[in-house]
Amino acid sequence: MPDLKQRQQLAIEAAREAGKITLEYFQTDDLVVDRKADDSPVTVADRRAEQHLRKRIAEEFPDDGIVGEEFPTTEGTSGYRWIVDPIDGTKSFISGVPLYGTLVGVEHEGRGVIGVIYMPALDEMVYAATGQGAWHELGPTPRRPARVSSVSKLSDGLFCTCEVKTFLKSDRQAAYDRLQATAQISRTWGDCYGYLLVATGRAAAMIDPVANVWDVAAVQPILEEAGGRFTDWQGRPTIHGGEGIGTNGGVHEEVLALVRG
Repeated sequence: MPDLKQRQQLAIEAAREAGKITLEYFQTDDLVVDRKADDSPVTVADRRAEQHLRKRIAEEFPDDGIVGEEFPTTEGTSGYRWIVDPIDGTKSFISGVPLYGTLVGVEHEGRGVIGVIYMPALDEMVYAATGQGAWHELGPTPRRPARVSSVSKLSDGLFCTCEVKTFLKSDRQAAYDRLQATAQISRTWGDCYGYLLVATGRAAAMIDPVANVWDVAAVQPILEEAGGRFTDWQGRPTIHGGEGIGTNGGVHEEVLALVRG
């Protein structure tokens, strides 16, 4: 695929740069939190980080499209579309919890081909491109392959999600109850950190009952290259389903059965 490596390199660099911008505001007393129309929080850190991502992408690949959470879509003509989330886990960010991340995904002709998850406060990153494998970096240590776990039953693994009340609000509380009752361990280490845990073999499943495209665009290529699966709740491998199930692959069918009831 033309220019895939160049775009992946930019995605890695820009995610790290944008993440460092968020750290300027993390755990500071003067952080101002605004509310969007849907009552979700947003800060100047979200906006500055996304502006940086957009600027870097437009400079190097001006014909690519860009979709982000905080600003209008930029249409492109190249067949590539960048999908970015400057702070995935803003509620964690404004609470001073380090489990938030910067996400950069790239689609080509509607299919996710590049993904980067960077956790600025942890200095931890996973990234992947189609056919190039998935990679894990933690601090200054050399990168190593990112691989999902070999767990074959959810009863032997960790299940992650975000807020439990999201299941209730989306009329899916029964699905959560079944997942929580089945899993060996259940934790709300959610947002992109849950997917990073799956990609690096620490969690068996991360499940979102509600998700925007910028929440999961980076996730699909990472999990697939790490040996796992990402689908919607119907089992379709798409980032446009408004929900997400990321697993190590070994528990995926079991998880689908549990969420369907």
